[in-house]
Amino acid sequence: MIFYVMIIKIMKKLIYFLSLSCFFSFSQNQVNLEESSVKWTGVQLSGKSHYGTLSFKSADLSFSNEKLIGGNFVVDMKSLSVDDLTGRGKTSLEGHLKADDFFSVNDFNYSELKLNAVNMVSENKYNATGDLTIKGYTHKAEVSFHKEDGSRNMKAKLVFDRSKYDVRYGSGSFFENLGDKLILDDIELEATLVMM
Repeated sequence: MIFYVMIIKIMKKLIYFLSLSCFFSFSQNQVNLEESSVKWTGVQLSGKSHYGTLSFKSADLSFSNEKLIGGNFVVDMKSLSVDDLTGRGKTSLEGHLKADDFFSVNDFNYSELKLNAVNMVSENKYNATGDLTIKGYTHKAEVSFHKEDGSRNMKAKLVFDRSKYDVRYGSGSFFENLGDKLILDDIELEATLVMM
């Protein structure tokens, strides 16, 4: 008799949790990795800048009732490219950015962003906080998301301080008297997230 009572209690709990999951309508949406990308921009004190792209290794967004509630993104650092230069200049800068002066790509193939909290600002806009890991260092990051009108695709923007991740080259946080050679610590990332 006790056995049957226990079975009934377990079944009631199972039905309750299943109904909750249906009610809240949680879903995880994969991002089309081939069509999505990250644009990076770095700026010198002189105003000169360079920009390029990075590719995702994986990217997922979580929704509840059509509202963004979380996400996890892994970027392939080996895909780092410079898009404002061509020829030898492009090859040289790409090699330098992948070296230990910058992102140590041979030792740290991937960077990751895990969202911890997402706040809805308006129907198509969100502000989120998460943990950004680069070169083995993890720090808090703030990200803004904007859902494109009439589409499930999203744009995301994040600015991080490279000095916190031991990206030292040309940084005033590590070296003095750099003059116009000083490269600002803030690096801007703009992601285009194309949903599957």
